[in-house]
Amino acid sequence: MTTTAIHLLLLTDLVADLPVAVRLQRLVGSLRAHFGCEAVALLKLDGEHLRPVAMAGLASDALGRRFAVADHPRLAAILQRRGVLCFHHDSSLPDPYDGLIAERAGEPLPVHDCMGMALDLEGERWGVITLDALRVGTFDTQAQRDLGELACAIEAAVRVTRLETEIRALRLSGGAMLADAQAPREEHDFVGQSSAITHLLHELQVVADSELPVLLLGETGVGKELCAHRLHRLSRRAGKPLIHVNCAALPESLAESELFGHVRGAFSGAVSDRPGRFEAAEGGTLFLDEVGELPLSIQAKLLRTLQNGEIQRLGADRPRRVNVRVIAATNRSLREHVRDGSFRADLYHRLSVYPVPIPPLRERGNDVLLLAGGFLELNRARLGLRSLRLSAAAENALCHYRWPGNVRELEHVISRAALKAVIRGADRKEIVTLETDMLDLDALEAPAGADALPPVLTACTMPAAPLSMHQIVEASQRQAIRQALALHQDNWAAAARQLGLDASNLHKLARRVGLKA
Repeated sequence: MTTTAIHLLLLTDLVADLPVAVRLQRLVGSLRAHFGCEAVALLKLDGEHLRPVAMAGLASDALGRRFAVADHPRLAAILQRRGVLCFHHDSSLPDPYDGLIAERAGEPLPVHDCMGMALDLEGERWGVITLDALRVGTFDTQAQRDLGELACAIEAAVRVTRLETEIRALRLSGGAMLADAQAPREEHDFVGQSSAITHLLHELQVVADSELPVLLLGETGVGKELCAHRLHRLSRRAGKPLIHVNCAALPESLAESELFGHVRGAFSGAVSDRPGRFEAAEGGTLFLDEVGELPLSIQAKLLRTLQNGEIQRLGADRPRRVNVRVIAATNRSLREHVRDGSFRADLYHRLSVYPVPIPPLRERGNDVLLLAGGFLELNRARLGLRSLRLSAAAENALCHYRWPGNVRELEHVISRAALKAVIRGADRKEIVTLETDMLDLDALEAPAGADALPPVLTACTMPAAPLSMHQIVEASQRQAIRQALALHQDNWAAAARQLGLDASNLHKLARRVGLKA
């Protein structure tokens, strides 16, 4: 493909109506074909890290990694330079993708060529594009010149993608999302491309701009705290405090004072007035984690605050007005607690004005590998390893495990396996590959023949708790719809054709099983 031809191809994609992820994936795929190389990666600068947004030819977990610029001298050198920078086969600088090239997964990269280029948007450094080839001489003078000539087209594709993201954000929330679309991600933010997580993020975007109380529902380790932080960050209260209260850690004797404050002399040891967590969150957000653990006596006072916007310090004569948005979270069924009398029904209805269920990891498909990639890179840097990756068997084991502890458990599994590898004598200067036995997943291993099961059946045969037949059927339907949408880039008509349904019936089914509002 000539330079003129790829220019035309990239320009054609610019005016085409494509989803953001598809546009960028086509960009890296076209560059890979044009240069005849093994891997291309487009990485966005987020603070001190480079975050992959599109890749071709790299291991499946690479898209979930975060490359610290300080740890990767090649990426740092590309960032600091304007124009194309080529690393020849005899470069002494370590390659950030060592062991991650899909064609040679787990192997040290043979003598090869690498080149990259920094990308700018509106006068600011946006990120980099990198290319790796296993054949020496692939990136000759002409190839470097070609990449330089394509810089404007690549930056235009990134610019169009950002504009589309901002426009969509403006339509969703009337402007509240615009700053977030441009801002760097927090170090711990959602990673994933599954339809389940896409739906969740969309829901959070919409509800963030309201003042409604939100109840986050989900198993332990799914990311309820991340959701609370995201809701606050996208809300009109983002400039004010977010105060986190772990209700399970509040002793009943101190809970009232911690939440509402006290005055001097209210109890033994109260030597001065002290504001509570509600006053600390004034103008901002109060996050009540594990709200189901609150004592009944405190629940009544919390209900009053939600109803009237007032608190009363322990020992005080008069109430105080507060302006606080409450976000609550629980991994328990508050409905059952209401039935057994351990949670007030009126408080439950106040807190759950807008309930947000967070999908468990086992319903997020290949997101498990993206998340694992982030934890692999984190442990690689922490342990001073040249490269840290998963074997194909280990990847398969992660995808078939039911994850009762969700993302938190995945993080611990990867960290523990990395430590085991070092303890067993792994050479820090070589590529360290984590095998299945290091993951300690044997106790809840997928049943024999699970590899042969369709993804829908696999997901449905590994529930977190015993399910009714109705719940199993709905879970299967949700999974089938999500997979069809993911396969067809969220095109509902194409997904309906694949599933053998009329498009209107697919929308109705999606609403019934909770995938659409």
